[in-house]
Amino acid sequence: MSDYIKNHSFINSIIGEGTKFSGELVLNGLLRIDGDFSGSINTSGKVLVGKTGRAECNIIASTAVVGGVVHGNIFSSGKVVILATGMVIGNIHAEKLIVEEGVLLHGSCIIKGESVEQEKVPVPAGGSSYSLDWQNEAQESGENS
Repeated sequence: MSDYIKNHSFINSIIGEGTKFSGELVLNGLLRIDGDFSGSINTSGKVLVGKTGRAECNIIASTAVVGGVVHGNIFSSGKVVILATGMVIGNIHAEKLIVEEGVLLHGSCIIKGESVEQEKVPVPAGGSSYSLDWQNEAQESGENS
């Protein structure tokens, strides 16, 4: 079992191994899927698809962790983690994406990332004309730094 799943063991909804469920799930908290699920999932919490889990659905969640199979799109306001045993056939929209080695991912990914303040170019004492000249020279010579 992945360390990530061990550290997130508070689960308030589960579709157990050997269980098959179809429908629309709207919930708060954490959902774990170890069986078969088809439909749609909408939660402000987390969705874990365990190693034996198979989900044919679109998932909207703050965090999604995939150790099994997801056939559908994942929309996350936080991060999507695909474990080494995971397979995603669909598109991913998330702020962060973590993919372990060995994953099968077929689809497009739009990763927004966190907003990062742009690094400011230091301006030497004595004015900004030196900085402008340096930048112009760098652009003319094709340097990027």
